[in-house]
Amino acid sequence: MNKQITKISLLAAVAALGIGANVATAQPIPFNDGYLFDSRGLVVKSGFGLCWRTTRWTPAMAIEECDPDLIKKPEPVAPPPPPAPAATPKPAAQKVTLAADALFDFDKADLRPEGKAKLDELSVKVKDIKLEVIIAVGHTDRIGSDAYNQKLSEKRAESVKSYLVGKGVEANRVYAEGKGEKQPVTGDTCGKSVQKSKKLIECLQPDRRVEIEVIGTTIVK
Repeated sequence: MNKQITKISLLAAVAALGIGANVATAQPIPFNDGYLFDSRGLVVKSGFGLCWRTTRWTPAMAIEECDPDLIKKPEPVAPPPPPAPAATPKPAAQKVTLAADALFDFDKADLRPEGKAKLDELSVKVKDIKLEVIIAVGHTDRIGSDAYNQKLSEKRAESVKSYLVGKGVEANRVYAEGKGEKQPVTGDTCGKSVQKSKKLIECLQPDRRVEIEVIGTTIVK
């Protein structure tokens, strides 16, 4: 009788040692009714390292330590898209006005060399803007009749227009008109005489002109 009790006690001790040897040493995990836990809250494992499941275990009770393949991994969260680049402000348009005078000899509508040089310079500047219109206004000195000077001023304006068109400016962008002798720039500096003389002709030279205004827009870079 005593031998039988001793044998049973020995088997129980061995079984206890076998189970204890397979108890995970990990930190206690929350209690789960689907697995067998010891008194410390650690899941009990077999000699093959497998967790002991209870009869109530279902796949929904799976834990990472025992059944990692059954754990539904959270889907990776895609990083937020990079912020859209700030919109580049559109370049602002600026109004441009260019001015030049083309001078003429007395009683002539042909451009003088210095007048052509100014128009050449102007035609280069025009290429850098979005052209709206070129206004060419012809003028004369006070020598001669009003009617004659009006016609002469118009011819001078047309002469400038033809020259600019020859430089590549669209003809419909150039507006030409004549003002005759109505807008002199010499004022009273040459006296009030209207009698033709070499001295008066030289003094009134600034009045024999075409005023040119270029209107357009340029882009600020």
